[in-house]
Amino acid sequence: MNRPSDASGPTSPDGIRNVVLVGASGAGKTAVFDGLVAARIPGRRSREGTDPTLALAAATLPGDVTITVLDTPGHPDFVGEVRAGLRAADAAVFVVSAADGVDEASRMLWRECAVVGMPRAVVVTKLEQARADFDATVDACQRAFGDAQPLALPLVSADGRVTGLLNLLRRTVTEHADGAATDREPTADEGELIDAQRGELLESVIEESEDEGLLERYLGGEEVDVDAVSEDLRLAIATGRFFPIIPTHAESGAGIPELIELCEKGFPSPSASALPTVFTPAGGSFGDVTCDPDGPLVAEVVRTTTDPFVGRQSLVRVFSGTLRPDEPVHISGHLQHFADHLVEEHADHDSDDERVGPLSAPLGDDTSPVGQGIAGSVVIVSKLAGAETSDTLSRREKPALVEPWVLPVPLLPVAIHAVSKGDEDKLATALQRLVAEDVTMRLEHNAETHQLVIWAMGPAHVDHLIAALDSRYHVAVEVEPVRTSLRETFVRPTKIQGRLVKQSGGHGQYAVCHLEIEPLERGAGVEFVDKVVGGAVPRQFIPSVEKGARSQLEKGVLAGYPVVDVRITLVDGKAHSVDSSDMAFQTAAGMALREAANDSTVSMLEPVDEVHIEVGDDAVGAVLADLRGRRGQVHGTEPAEVEGRTVVHAEVPAHELSRYPIDLRSVSHGTGTFTRAFRRYDYMPPALARQVTGTSS
Repeated sequence: MNRPSDASGPTSPDGIRNVVLVGASGAGKTAVFDGLVAARIPGRRSREGTDPTLALAAATLPGDVTITVLDTPGHPDFVGEVRAGLRAADAAVFVVSAADGVDEASRMLWRECAVVGMPRAVVVTKLEQARADFDATVDACQRAFGDAQPLALPLVSADGRVTGLLNLLRRTVTEHADGAATDREPTADEGELIDAQRGELLESVIEESEDEGLLERYLGGEEVDVDAVSEDLRLAIATGRFFPIIPTHAESGAGIPELIELCEKGFPSPSASALPTVFTPAGGSFGDVTCDPDGPLVAEVVRTTTDPFVGRQSLVRVFSGTLRPDEPVHISGHLQHFADHLVEEHADHDSDDERVGPLSAPLGDDTSPVGQGIAGSVVIVSKLAGAETSDTLSRREKPALVEPWVLPVPLLPVAIHAVSKGDEDKLATALQRLVAEDVTMRLEHNAETHQLVIWAMGPAHVDHLIAALDSRYHVAVEVEPVRTSLRETFVRPTKIQGRLVKQSGGHGQYAVCHLEIEPLERGAGVEFVDKVVGGAVPRQFIPSVEKGARSQLEKGVLAGYPVVDVRITLVDGKAHSVDSSDMAFQTAAGMALREAANDSTVSMLEPVDEVHIEVGDDAVGAVLADLRGRRGQVHGTEPAEVEGRTVVHAEVPAHELSRYPIDLRSVSHGTGTFTRAFRRYDYMPPALARQVTGTSS
């Protein structure tokens, strides 16, 4: 749906605030999001009928200061959407449930924000629940986040309802009733509650703002001016050293006005925020970039969606310049330049053939047309058919490339196949569109196992992708077990004769070759040696023997997997002056290798991955025990860069890692992350080999 524009939009980056909501599933982010929308657009609730766990949503709230709020999914499978939201924003609000506390995913994202110095605040929700404890939640936030102090305390009625806030800084009480807020002076008891915590708040704010003059006056017993402290509060928040905590209540609206005021007066404008690094598409220096509407255009696609009615829509953060409808732009996408792994699905691309479609301000599932997107703004661009998530938009005459945000690597493989021939014809196109939207999925067409494998962030991500194929592209797929790409190798020296003798009238087929087969060390590859003497095999047919042997080794000799690390020596043979041929000797060599293969001469090799697992210290024992059950070899542990976490180094068979993203999350209680990379092939236990290959014992 498209709403008529009721404002011309901001004219300066100083009048813009971009804020992202971050938190666990069920913490109440969407309720806060809806509360902010309703406060600025009365009677309006956003995201009705949508699933808030799956996608990044945005709402642009008009006013003297335009606030763009981005609501991110809380499920850990969609951390890519969260990081996209962090890229589009200049400040983050961490939503924490007073009933559940701080989860590990929030701690990890907090650390990511700390690295780049992003200003942060905390909103406490679910205060009405029976298990809710505001004071305990504040303590948990201070342990997890550092110098976090409440700006207000919840006002709780005798029957346990949250009816307003006790404002610590202004020393007032705000009551919410019937959708209206009124301020009053605190009662004696309320004043005692305020004074008990106001001093610690003032000290933290003045100290973190480094206002030595005000700190000296405050410590000297002088009553400090609220306006002066408010300015120090703004400085402390903007520098990313002080983190205000605001209690909220969705039903009464308590805390929402205070959060809006924090966004307007406490968070920095885009012009005061650090910009991402910008290059030319060739990787050279682009030059200085500032948040200036008159500067060179530099914008980034932070999310892509495909609507069945309006086509592709791109959520774009404009960092510099001004984006206008119907103007030509250069589109650059070079993920491979920045990634430490192959990104086959997102090939490097540059295009000058795109024109900007209509622009609109986002409002959850709704939009409001705008005439332009100035530096600092977040807008929706329609009909950018060639733009993918993380692509850069710039002017044709000065193309740019923004270094993308940290992209999580998908580690859960799931094999799929189309249900019908009709679905198969549509599947490739549908997957290409999903890949353009979602940089956290990867496609693999495994030529050895003949499977189409989706690499995803977790089971919820898989379910989301399969549901999108069905609902949006009308493609039905089924999931099947992922097959491991194995290898075969000979494990003991073997001598064998390959003999092809066929007479059927006219020219027959005749070839005899005597081969010796020797195993080589891992990684040695395949060698072919000619030791024929006396012309037993004519010289023109020796290459045929090698060709036939190598062809059979590629096809496999026992279970259909390539044979590696073996030396094939041709020692003798026979030929016929009429019936011998190139093809006959190729066939004879292949026959010899197949006849030499059995359970006693050939073993299966499986890929082994090098794995680095980072977990909380209290989960290390469980992770080590789990690795032993996966036939893993642990090579050591060491403290992680983050205090309280440990890195485990191990080698684990790839077959045992197919569900590891799911199992690690369970074993580590959500604290674990890992990376994997192919290390080598190694012997597979015979019993497991027979199970995997389907061969008999």
